[in-house]
Amino acid sequence: MLLQVQHVTRRFGADPLFEDVSLDIPDNGRVALVGRNGAGKSTLIHIITGEEAPDEGEVTTKRGLTIGYLAQDTGLDSDKTVWEEMLSVFDDLIELETKIHQLETKMSQPNVIENEALFNETSALYDRLQHEFNERNGFGYQAEIRGVLHGFEFDESYFNRSITTLSGGQKTQLALAKLLLEKRDLLILDEPTNHLDVETLTWLEGYIQSYKGALLIVSHDRYFLDRIVNEVYDMSLGSVEHYKGNYSKFMDLKAEKLKREWKEYEKQQDKISKLEDFVNKNIVRASTTKRAQARRKQLEKMDVMDKPESDDKVARFRFHADRDSGNIVLTVKDLAVGYDASTVLADPVNLDIKKKQAIAIVGPNGVGKSTLLKTILGKIPPIHGTIQLGAGVEIGYYDQEQATLHPKKTVLAELWDDHPMTPEGDIRSILGSFLFTGEDVDKPVHNLSGGEKARLLLTKLAMKHDNFLILDEPTNHLDIDSREVLELALNEFNGTILFVSHDRYFINQVATSVVEISKAGSTLFLGDYDYFINKKQEQAEIEALEEQENPASNAPAASSVPTKQTSYQQSKDVQRKQRKLSREVDALEEQITTLSDKKEAIELAMTQPEAFNDQAKMTELQNQLSEVSDSLAETESDWEAKSIELEEYND
Repeated sequence: MLLQVQHVTRRFGADPLFEDVSLDIPDNGRVALVGRNGAGKSTLIHIITGEEAPDEGEVTTKRGLTIGYLAQDTGLDSDKTVWEEMLSVFDDLIELETKIHQLETKMSQPNVIENEALFNETSALYDRLQHEFNERNGFGYQAEIRGVLHGFEFDESYFNRSITTLSGGQKTQLALAKLLLEKRDLLILDEPTNHLDVETLTWLEGYIQSYKGALLIVSHDRYFLDRIVNEVYDMSLGSVEHYKGNYSKFMDLKAEKLKREWKEYEKQQDKISKLEDFVNKNIVRASTTKRAQARRKQLEKMDVMDKPESDDKVARFRFHADRDSGNIVLTVKDLAVGYDASTVLADPVNLDIKKKQAIAIVGPNGVGKSTLLKTILGKIPPIHGTIQLGAGVEIGYYDQEQATLHPKKTVLAELWDDHPMTPEGDIRSILGSFLFTGEDVDKPVHNLSGGEKARLLLTKLAMKHDNFLILDEPTNHLDIDSREVLELALNEFNGTILFVSHDRYFINQVATSVVEISKAGSTLFLGDYDYFINKKQEQAEIEALEEQENPASNAPAASSVPTKQTSYQQSKDVQRKQRKLSREVDALEEQITTLSDKKEAIELAMTQPEAFNDQAKMTELQNQLSEVSDSLAETESDWEAKSIELEEYND
């Protein structure tokens, strides 16, 4: 066993944060520590790393154990360049390489060559050091550094840059890169996926899966935990429970355990009730008093079970649009995203968002995902291209930087100032549903944690009742329970959603389509995150097959005879286009059904007496009918064109 936490208790004042906690990390273990914000996970990690002392219990480690620890959002603080800092991991190997070169020089000197004994002694030392150098990957460590840096999206242009010039997120990534290169026996990682885009997350998962040491991970990234860990310690209600399996398995086992405990508890409560009832009815009767006394003794000896506890206090998010938008919500055409013409991040970006769609924006860090949202919102002017909002669109915006909050206001004032006509009791009730209770509502905003600020922003967003939500990294700072509640609220929302997120599980739960942003523009994928990944893998396989079957890029470009690769590629292209068309036709048919139902409802409303007698209402219905009819005609036209095209493929 590499490390054992044995019966550890930590108190703050008289109140325990957690009690009698035990945790084991075996050789090559893949262990997750999960729990809500504030449960004590970071405190337990600090005890494990020796930064804090427990009030009771102890932490024991294997002799000679080396531990690498990455605290949440903690970056490298160094005046060195990126390359110099990574090289410092291999200082002893570089020193060994220097000794080898010195021995090579020494063995070439005439006085050594002429002295057979000295030459043999020097040569033997050289052979031993050379063997050690080879065993420790002496000829490959620079390639290893490059591989890890590239995995974290640091290309050669970063290698000679001073670390002081990097952003906070980049410094955190660099700290993790250095830890991976150090190859400690145990890596303790606190939220390692923060600041990582989808591509880097995928790379990191692959790298960590083959890591030869043990891992202890604190994370809210459910996709990451499912792919990496095989043991979970759940920190809840001041104690820790151990489960075997990945995160999904843990959730199933925890639910089963709670269900079983409730069943046993209710069974015992029923038995107690029957015994007490028998005693009460029979204790005074002479004929049955002995049996009643026996039952009473049975009750007194019974080991009464505690009522099962569940840390089920969660926020209750609900988003509801008071007014419908038109069918067309947002049209973005040939948009160049960036801050000026000299720094274009993505071009061209095209979006065609219809009502009740949920579109996820993904792409590498720095490509302009958040910039795109701010351009749509009018906060940043487009370099070129057009942005057109549809009829009746009302936008609600979630800012990942939380800049829309007022630091000096209290939680209560932050919400009440936006809705001064709402009674204070109602405001407090709404805040309570987002877990702001008691004295919490009187806290100044600048004293809130990142998770509390996120919940406050979501509270403000829910109170606006807009029909088009634009969300920039809404799961940042939220624990897993809050993320799941947010997913449910968005799935029940009666409006349209456009969001940026690096939380792949969240994307999978919420998105109806994924738009990938790159320097070359935008690509639409008509499905969830898993569909997006499958399509990306399919594309990569096709490209690899193209390279394998046609490696000579300088071969003659034109040929009247189709090659095997061309035929294969054409077949794959046809199949891909056919599947895409089929999905588009299905989606258009659903839109036609929805619009037809709406048109019929409006026409029925126009025949009612209340419409005849209210000219304003009749005018409103006529405008609605005109809009729906136009949308229906346009959708039917699109459906007809796509259907004809699909029939041509089928023929």
